[in-house]
Amino acid sequence: MSDAAERPHKLGPLRLTLGTMRRHVLVYYLASVTALVLFTFAPQAQPFVLTELLDIAASDQGVLSGNVALFSEIVILASIGLWGVVSDRLGRRIVFGAGFLFMGLGLRLTASVDSVLELYLYRGVFALGAAAATTMLATVVADYVIDEDRGKATGIGGIGNGLGALITVFVLLQLPALFIDNGSTPIEAAQRTYVIAAAVGLGAALAMWVGLRARTQAQREQQKPWTVRAREGFAAGRDPGVALAYAAAFVSRGDFAIVGTFFTLWVTTYGTTEAGLTTAEALAAGGIVIGVSQGIVLVAAPLFGVMADRLNRVTSVLIALAVSSIGYGSTLLVDNPLGGMIYVSAMLIGLGEISGLIASGVLIAQQAPREIRGSVIGVFSFFGAVGVMTATGVGGQLFDKWRPQGPFVLFSVLAAIVFVWGLTIRHRIVPLNEDVDPAELGH
Repeated sequence: MSDAAERPHKLGPLRLTLGTMRRHVLVYYLASVTALVLFTFAPQAQPFVLTELLDIAASDQGVLSGNVALFSEIVILASIGLWGVVSDRLGRRIVFGAGFLFMGLGLRLTASVDSVLELYLYRGVFALGAAAATTMLATVVADYVIDEDRGKATGIGGIGNGLGALITVFVLLQLPALFIDNGSTPIEAAQRTYVIAAAVGLGAALAMWVGLRARTQAQREQQKPWTVRAREGFAAGRDPGVALAYAAAFVSRGDFAIVGTFFTLWVTTYGTTEAGLTTAEALAAGGIVIGVSQGIVLVAAPLFGVMADRLNRVTSVLIALAVSSIGYGSTLLVDNPLGGMIYVSAMLIGLGEISGLIASGVLIAQQAPREIRGSVIGVFSFFGAVGVMTATGVGGQLFDKWRPQGPFVLFSVLAAIVFVWGLTIRHRIVPLNEDVDPAELGH
């Protein structure tokens, strides 16, 4: 039977794998929107919690925010491989739903936080869910869409990412000020906002359990221990294309963490200490900056997804790294994060963020040997987690001890280093999972 006969279903421009229905893909994209709502909300709403619920001084919030995010990534790093194994044994929808359930639970607990220790614990619960959801976002798209359309599929997912972030910015992050205007205390406003966010997580969990595809025969046959998967994944890094994808994952996931953790914190601390804003007003102002950044994501994601399918995928990664380096470095030109220049930086950062996530994802899909794809994607996620740990751990110190632009400058430099390295090895990268004219390699 021909490949075309084996893949009778399409969703717009996407050709689906055997057994995948359109509704499965639509539920997956619902997950991409909802996951980004929660991923974005947790770090961006945290300045309000630090100020109003825990009474942390603004001068100490950078290090604390970085340390909390670092702890979250340690939890993610420790659990992400386990979630991958569980998804093979019990099914993607079980793990996806559990991820949203844990994230919702973590947010609900945060609504009643009254100590820094509790904040760490509750973010740890959230991180368990984020690890599951992150693993499934990368894995399910590989299950549902054929390799040749992966760039377009990831680009459409990027639209979902942008929508999710915008929902956070223009809905959830505006709720504290709205509640306060209607008579709530700041503490009550924070609690009600977090309860609403937790309800979003629970609703998404139910949608995943009901709407995603059941286990496939291939998943039933994937019973390798996580230690074997790890060895396979790291060994695959001998391929220069896989190695470049791992490095790009480090940078792109770190970029995403910096936006989530430090952009709003920068605006919020400046607004409350320099501009005379209340915490709720500063949080809303920070949300607008994030909204500009994610608005660019919404527009650029499908365009870059198409480009990633049409260009040499190494070229796509190099373009993304260059844009990221320029965008994050441009924050050095911003003195006032409430002024006009911040929006220029926000747009460049949004473009670099989404292009990096898409380009690294399609490159690893191209270079991962089919028989160990799960292992390679697991290590790809590992390097992304290490990037987030670097961004939050080192970035938090730079934010408080040097300047608020410190985390952004750090990843501008790292992106530039990976870009230069990528240029030196691009001629050695041979696509594995698609038919490419050898004359096109390196161009």
